[in-house]
Amino acid sequence: MPTQDEMDINERLKYLRIMRKRYIRADRDGRGRLLDEMEQVSGLDRKTLIRRMNSKLERQPRRKQRGRTYGCELDDALRVIAESFDHIAAERLAPNLAWMAEHLASHGELEVSAALLEQLKRISVPTVRRILQRVSRDEPRLPRRGPERANQLTRDIPMRVIPWDEQEPGHFEADLVHHGGPTSAGVYIHTVQLVDVATAWSERVAVLGRGFLPMKDGFQRILFRLPFPVLEIHPDNGSEFFNAHLLAFWGQRIHGLRLSRSRPFHKNDNRFVEQKNSTLVRAYLGDHRLDTVAQCRLLNTLYDQMWLYYNLFQPVMRLCAKSSLKRKDGTLLVKRRYDQARTPFDRLCATTAICPDRRIELERLRDGTNPRQLRQEIEDGLAQLLALPCAAVGSVENVLETLATPLPV
Repeated sequence: MPTQDEMDINERLKYLRIMRKRYIRADRDGRGRLLDEMEQVSGLDRKTLIRRMNSKLERQPRRKQRGRTYGCELDDALRVIAESFDHIAAERLAPNLAWMAEHLASHGELEVSAALLEQLKRISVPTVRRILQRVSRDEPRLPRRGPERANQLTRDIPMRVIPWDEQEPGHFEADLVHHGGPTSAGVYIHTVQLVDVATAWSERVAVLGRGFLPMKDGFQRILFRLPFPVLEIHPDNGSEFFNAHLLAFWGQRIHGLRLSRSRPFHKNDNRFVEQKNSTLVRAYLGDHRLDTVAQCRLLNTLYDQMWLYYNLFQPVMRLCAKSSLKRKDGTLLVKRRYDQARTPFDRLCATTAICPDRRIELERLRDGTNPRQLRQEIEDGLAQLLALPCAAVGSVENVLETLATPLPV
C-alpha cells in the first residue's frame, strides 16, 4: 500500500504527461536531468521512465487479476453481522464489525477466529459495500411500510432550534405521529417520540388519543426508562404538548426543565425527530389505522423491543462539521462531514450524563441480548400487530386500560 506522501497511479500518470512535454523538447543532456528529477519524484527506475516517455501514458488493464483478499469465512460473517444490524449502510457497519462479531459469538450465532477478527478490524468501507452487494441475504429486511391553530399558551415559550453540534445529552426534540389511517374521525393511537440531539438516543411510546391522561402516562413511561436526565423538550406548536395540564406536569416532575418550540411552518426545526418519524415509525406501521386497546398495548411492547435494539445495537453517524462553498452561479454548496458510526449508548457512555450504576445495568442488558433473536421478535410482533382488527364502527374503547399506572380508585 502506498504511503500518504506517495503518488497513486493516476497522479503519477498526470505528472508524467506534464514532464513528457518538456522531455520531447529537451536535448540529450536536458533529458538526462529530467530523468533524474522524475526518478526522485515518481519513484520509478530510469529504464521504466524512458519506456514510458516513448509510449502512451494511459492506464492499462491488468493482465492478471488480483486474487481475493477475504475468503468465504468473512463473507458469511458479514452476512450475519449485517442482518443483525438490519442491513445498515457500509459506512455505519464497518467500524462496528469486530465488537458485534464478538457479541454474536458469545450468543452462539457466529464462530469467530483470531484471523477473522483481524480481518473485520482492517476491512475498508468500500470492500464491505462490494461484498454485501455480492452476497445474497437469506433473511429479508424488517417490513417497511395542516398547521395547528394558534395556541395562546405558547406565547411565553421561546422559539429556537437546537444546534446540530449540541454536545450535552438531554436536549430532546419531540413529535407526535398519527395512526388514524384514511380518516381522523374518532379516537385512535398516536406515537409520542423523543430524540436526543447529542447522542441520537430515541424514545417511543404509543398513546390512545391525545387527552391529558394518555399523554401524561406516555411521558411517565419515557421518564422512567430514560438513563439520563431531561434538560430540554423541543416540540412543535401543537396543543397536545402545550396545554395547561402538561405544562404543569413538566414543571412538577423536572426542576429547571427548559421548554422551547419550533417556528411555525418550519418543519426542519425538528429535523432529527422528523427523520426518526420516517425510519422508526412510518417505515414499520405505514398509514394503517390503529385504534384499539389491544393494538396500543402490543405496540408499546414492540416499542420496548425497538428501544433496546436501536439504542444499544444500531450505530448512527453524527454530523461533526459542515462548510459552505459558493459556486460560480452564486448558489451555495454545503459540504457535510460525519464522524465514526457508534451506537447511541456508546455515545452516551462517552459523556458524564449517565450514572455508573445505570451504565453497568445497560451493559449487562446488552451483553445478555441476542440482536438477531431480538430482530426476529420485532418482526413477529409487527406481523401480529398488523393482523389485529380495528375497533368496530360505533364502539368506544376504554382509554384507561392502556395506562401503565392505573388511576387510584
